[in-house]
Amino acid sequence: MFNKTIQMFIFDGNPNGRIMCELSNWNGRVYKIARNELNLFSDRCDANNTGIYFLFGKNELNKDSIYIGEAEKVSDRLKQHLNDHVYWNECVAVISKDNLLNKAHVKFLEHKFYKLAIDAGRFDIVNSTVPTLSSVSEYDEAMLDEFISNAKLLVNTLGYKAFESISLNSNVKNAAELYHIKATRGADAIGYTVSDGFVVKKDSIVASTITPSMSENLKRWRENLFSDGTINSKNAFTKDYIFSSPSLAASIVMGRNANGRTEWKNDHGATIKQIEETQNV
Repeated sequence: MFNKTIQMFIFDGNPNGRIMCELSNWNGRVYKIARNELNLFSDRCDANNTGIYFLFGKNELNKDSIYIGEAEKVSDRLKQHLNDHVYWNECVAVISKDNLLNKAHVKFLEHKFYKLAIDAGRFDIVNSTVPTLSSVSEYDEAMLDEFISNAKLLVNTLGYKAFESISLNSNVKNAAELYHIKATRGADAIGYTVSDGFVVKKDSIVASTITPSMSENLKRWRENLFSDGTINSKNAFTKDYIFSSPSLAASIVMGRNANGRTEWKNDHGATIKQIEETQNV
């Protein structure tokens, strides 16, 4: 791994509007664009280069969502998405500055980024079908793999972790950094904190039933994890799964409203709250 130099240009001094990012010695360029500023983006000379794009929003459970697409003219395609139902409010477009990407290239990229998002499991993916993987030459595939690596880095830098593997984000070095919940109705789970939330490990068991007082939003979230196969019929997680907070993780595991900072405990019985307070003394 090498150190990287990132150049970032914030248009109009507004970090919530449009941002342009580049890496040294890379011909790619990444734009972050607020939905209501697409018209300003379209005025740029490279706005209609061939590229890929990601639409970011929230689903009905307030979980992060993403749509992954490609276009021969990115700006024109993004404007078409203004007619979509309001499932997104920001987009990220990735192009090459010299406009050397062709249709086969961006179809390849679209498929690869879709698979990365599936494997990461962080975002609800809005695409209704799996993008087709185009055939490219061995030379082009090597070039596109490097393009993906650089684009992932910049997208992550902009705050979108849709393509970042949970395992790569783990700061767990030994069993002492793991937290446990063993509670009523069969709940028996292990997890660990990460920079952007809390990961519940594969094979952790959730409570077999929920309490009547559990919030409707948490009930729907839990039901969704069963319906999409994240939790199986034996009440076990089928993969490592990242939640936005320890409390959300604890609530799903315990089948009730819960404060994760006091429910998750390490092997010595210390809670997340106690450990954080000790570290910050």
